[in-house]
Amino acid sequence: MNVTSTPAQAVAELRAAGTDLSERRRSGVSTGPLIDIASGRYGISWGDDGTATLGALTTIAAIAADARLGAAYPGIAASAQGIATPQVRNLATLGGNLAQRSRCWYFRNPGIDCLKKGGSNCPARSGNHLYGVAFDLGPCVAPHPSTMAVALLAYDARITTERRDGLTITELLGDGSNGRADHALLPGEMITKIVLPALQTGEHATYKRAISRTHAEWALVEVCARVEIVDGTFRFVRLAAGGIAPVPLRLTACERTLQGMSANAAVIAEAAKQATSGANPLPMTGYKLDLLQGLVRDILERLAA
Repeated sequence: MNVTSTPAQAVAELRAAGTDLSERRRSGVSTGPLIDIASGRYGISWGDDGTATLGALTTIAAIAADARLGAAYPGIAASAQGIATPQVRNLATLGGNLAQRSRCWYFRNPGIDCLKKGGSNCPARSGNHLYGVAFDLGPCVAPHPSTMAVALLAYDARITTERRDGLTITELLGDGSNGRADHALLPGEMITKIVLPALQTGEHATYKRAISRTHAEWALVEVCARVEIVDGTFRFVRLAAGGIAPVPLRLTACERTLQGMSANAAVIAEAAKQATSGANPLPMTGYKLDLLQGLVRDILERLAA
């Protein structure tokens, strides 16, 4: 988890596995002393009602490999399986994935100012924003990099920190209008656990991403979907997407199109078109709308089969 505090007048960064923080320190984007938070909440616990609680220091690999979690919350497990490489998944933590910093190459360049480094503008907006947002919600045009945030948004998860309880993903990450922050954690505030709520009876879920063959670490577009289909009709639908906006987005127009409708190809095709409702892509990111529609259609057809 990469948040900051200022003990003894010096900026200190919190480090668990430090997979993102280590890279930023090597490049010179982040400096200052470290506070080791290797001890903390780890693992997956289960309630009597079958709900799961994930410790913030649980590794992505542990989430991806847990058979019980995969059976109960397949969208969560599948999302974890899609992240990075086995080496990274073995070190990266759930809390760290949620609180990681922007992957924008302007932010990552120590010689370039941007909003997230105290600058006055977003250089990607007028520069190379090929991997930027297709839903332009604020001054920063870098998509949020957390795959797990997309899955947790689809599952209506709640986040607990040392200071606050029951935060939604939107409350944790914001609505995209603040271009200076990647999350709403307070100085020194640490995520401790993530609670997954009860599931719909008979629901099915999965996750899928579109990636570049030469830049496979982060998704260009990704979708996590949950559906309950009863007698051939969509009774419950949750769709969340990442890679398209400064924060993960619920595809509410798509959900409304499916709710109460027959789970057939025509309805799914129309819902996929609605996935891009409200989009306002940048000059170089219009291709992400085609990827989003294709992913939504494919994932829904698989769940309805």
